Amino acid sequence: MDLVADERPSDSPFVENVWRSRSEEGGNFISMAINQWQMVVTRLKGRVRVTIRGPETKSSPAYCPDDAEFFGILFKFGTFMPNLPLSRLVDKDMDLPEAAVRSFWLDSSAWEIPTFDNADVFVNRLVRNGLLVREPIVEAALQGQLNDDLSVRTAQRRYVQATGLTQTATRQIERARYATGLLKQGISILDTVYEAGYFDQPHLTRSLKQFIGQTPAQIMDAGRAERLSFLYKTVAQPLAYDVNVQQTLAIGDMVSK
Repeated sequence: MDLVADERPSDSPFVENVWRSRSEEGGNFISMAINQWQMVVTRLKGRVRVTIRGPETKSSPAYCPDDAEFFGILFKFGTFMPNLPLSRLVDKDMDLPEAAVRSFWLDSSAWEIPTFDNADVFVNRLVRNGLLVREPIVEAALQGQLNDDLSVRTAQRRYVQATGLTQTATRQIERARYATGLLKQGISILDTVYEAGYFDQPHLTRSLKQFIGQTPAQIMDAGRAERLSFLYKTVAQPLAYDVNVQQTLAIGDMVSK
């Protein structure tokens, strides 16, 4: 059975959702690729750890300890900390140093560890202190609505600074996650190929093995032994992978060269 989390929406324009989970039993699972970063609070055996988890560009093996409690803030795509470049956190985790029993160090100041219930208050404080900002060019790029007065190179730089990723990587990851959601809903493999914009079934299979860690058939098999991480709804569909949004694709393709 895949990992399951309680989720709630957030009033903050900087947050995608707030989630929490408790592991009934430990074990291995597959961590899926994801475009967004998040702050996770882990409580295990009387210890509390605050971790920044960067974007993940590929699936990877992971482990969930027994009897652990987790709470996370999943930030909206294009939200970032100016003093903590996401380019340094791609495919990486970073534990924030403990300041006291209920606080941690961030930007040379002690911050009270947030909870599932007061996460929005915590995020608002980050914004007021200039520690959390949004880059409007990211949403404009996904919508194919970049300002004509903005140079391509400037758009490239600002997009990567805010996300840590190229537009091409963003599109590929989100398409794989979208396809996974379709398969889990019982949509057939061939219909998923069409709906998610893949060329054919082998193209879908290669993508899912890279970004999700399983084949389409394995994803549809509810009785499989391997567990998958939480499948949050992230970047809006279908703009993240729409092959007709030429302006959007141009940014990612040129950055990746």
